[in-house]
Amino acid sequence: MVRLRVLTTNDWPLWRDARLAALAEAPYAFKSRLGDWSRGGEERWRARLEMPGTYNVLASLDGRTVGMASGLPGDGGVCELRSVWVGPEARGRGVADQLIGAVETWARRSGATTLKLAVIPGNDPAVAVYARNGFVLTVERGDLLADGVTREQVMAKTLR
Repeated sequence: MVRLRVLTTNDWPLWRDARLAALAEAPYAFKSRLGDWSRGGEERWRARLEMPGTYNVLASLDGRTVGMASGLPGDGGVCELRSVWVGPEARGRGVADQLIGAVETWARRSGATTLKLAVIPGNDPAVAVYARNGFVLTVERGDLLADGVTREQVMAKTLR
């Protein structure tokens, strides 16, 4: 059974371990690189969890962390879904749907009317998961990637 755990600042070691695992296992899926996050101590990891209004959640299966996701507040009724990852051993078990659903519930409770995310072009499995959860590609241009040419794709879901 998959269990979700909402993180507090004191859970920074769990967040660190999940984030580093995600960046190591799926570097193609994130704008950040493992080298960007492998440096820095407790203060850096706590800072991510201390960002005002954020929501950070881990998924575990049989007592092992197998996934993560974050929600960040935004302006104008828009919240952002970030850092979604599910480990290979848990893929196909609905873990991503549960993580996305948890962030969506948080966003609704926060008063958001839209939940947005950015995905790396070519990450078709992620696009499929997001589409299955009601997100659609937008015309909005995402952040520029390290190659200086490619931009993230932005997807959004209207929250009713």
